[in-house]
Amino acid sequence: MASVPGFTLETAKAILTDVLTALNTPENLQKLAEAKENSGNEMLKMMQFVFPLVTQIQMDIIKNYGFPEGREGTVQFAQLIRALEREDSEIAQLHNQVRSYFLPPVTINSSTEASL
Repeated sequence: MASVPGFTLETAKAILTDVLTALNTPENLQKLAEAKENSGNEMLKMMQFVFPLVTQIQMDIIKNYGFPEGREGTVQFAQLIRALEREDSEIAQLHNQVRSYFLPPVTINSSTEASL
């Protein structure tokens, strides 16, 4: 995996924070709300309509940190974040916040949980 010069835990936290800030701008919240409305609560439609919006916002941010533009940079960033979130709970928490924009909340049936 190619490395990005100067990529550290602090950089990862800064990028994830910037992505969350960008996701929360009024313009992007509006776009995401419309995409989620079009998706209903169907996972396939969420991945079709909401995920690309989140990915585009993330791509716009990560290129400012030296990642290649397009799919290559996105994949590289995702791999680095997945590796770091195993070591750092703050990165895991920030990454989960980003993912919450395109993954519908999972409801767990408590009676099923109790029987496990």
